[in-house]
Amino acid sequence: MKLKKAASLSLAAALALSLAACGSSTGASDVPDGDGDPATLTVAMECAYAPYNWTQSDDANGAVQIRDSSDYAYGYDVMMAKKIAEALGQEVQIVKLDWDSLIPAVMTGDVDCVIAGQSITSERAAQVDFSDPYYYASIITLVKKDGPYANAQSVADLSGAVCTSQLGTIWYDICLPQIPEADILPAQETAPAMLVALDSGACDVVVTDRPTAQAAVAAYPDLVALDFGGGENDFQVSEEEINIGISMKKGNTALQEAINEVLATMTTDDYNAMMDEAISVQPLSK
Repeated sequence: MKLKKAASLSLAAALALSLAACGSSTGASDVPDGDGDPATLTVAMECAYAPYNWTQSDDANGAVQIRDSSDYAYGYDVMMAKKIAEALGQEVQIVKLDWDSLIPAVMTGDVDCVIAGQSITSERAAQVDFSDPYYYASIITLVKKDGPYANAQSVADLSGAVCTSQLGTIWYDICLPQIPEADILPAQETAPAMLVALDSGACDVVVTDRPTAQAAVAAYPDLVALDFGGGENDFQVSEEEINIGISMKKGNTALQEAINEVLATMTTDDYNAMMDEAISVQPLSK
């Protein structure tokens, strides 16, 4: 899958003017903005969804302090936010919110955008605008190494499993109902909560995306990640459901185009390398 590149010469000119203006006292208003503070890229995320984002106690590895907190945020999403902000000549401010509060924060203008591992679904796109994908996340199944489903090779092989996933995700809403005769537990509030449920034996199966699964296996040695290959034996999801995007307020085309211009300079290999780096320094990976 290839990123769509912005082709407008007027956009390029606007970006150049914005970047140049950042050095002056009068040019801040030319920078693409969504929350009324053009000097700052204010980004919402859970800060609890490694390796996309997490909370830590210091600024190690370049972590950014969370608004109204003594804690810091880091991970793939923070790395991406810093890259975008640098290109726009802005400072990054991270806002820690619950998953269900992310889109409302964009809609009300409390933040410029959400960078939080969100799938670009039609339902979300009806409420907010999205950038081009900044990651492509395939679906992975997590089970215990010594559990009854450790040798599963298809969704059908998970038949009868006790399962759960994170609230408000395609993993829970779209994937789990595809497991034959599944015993679907209530959704977990956070990604860490679903991993604890699996590790503690409260369920047999958790469905998630590849980066979350890679981080989970690093943090929980008793877990194993199953990849069913994306064919007919795998969970059936649309491309929009595994394309991960940055959301912003409807109609904020200036910010959308500016972000897309930054993403257009990166390749899938760049995304994967950045994700690998995030996984290597996540708090529970050591």
